[in-house]
Amino acid sequence: MSTSTVDEAVDLSLMEQVFDNYQGQRGALIPILQKTQEIYGWLPPETLRFIARRLNISVSKVFGVATFYAQFYLQRRGRHVLRLCDGTACHVKGTPILTTAVEEEFGIGPGQTSEDGELTVEIVYCLGSCALAPVAVLDGEVIGRVKQDKLLRTLKKTLKAG
Repeated sequence: MSTSTVDEAVDLSLMEQVFDNYQGQRGALIPILQKTQEIYGWLPPETLRFIARRLNISVSKVFGVATFYAQFYLQRRGRHVLRLCDGTACHVKGTPILTTAVEEEFGIGPGQTSEDGELTVEIVYCLGSCALAPVAVLDGEVIGRVKQDKLLRTLKKTLKAG
């Protein structure tokens, strides 16, 4: 249940265009972090150090901003991301059963990524779709009133398709 499959060198040259786009702009840290995450799918430690050097700010400031906002990920994420809502309505209607089913079937729990880097499972605490409880979101697609068998079939199909 690691967060990455192989430690790979990060090609920082991919970020040059990002810095070209924000050259001379004050307060560009958040958009630079957003673009960096778009490039790599997460914020590798090397990118945080690179951003700090290029912006002439401390690594701790960059890290502080990256950890303050939930939109940023400091660990490698799977190619596919499953979010299970565990807000009150979803919890009562079955999210714990869904979480257990995914854990038993794929060997990963909330906050983990599969060894092969294909699937990340996350718990979120409200998706604002209580009428569809329980709700799962797989790669941005909402699955409402999801049952255990449907969720597992959908995951297997998605992972098999690549």
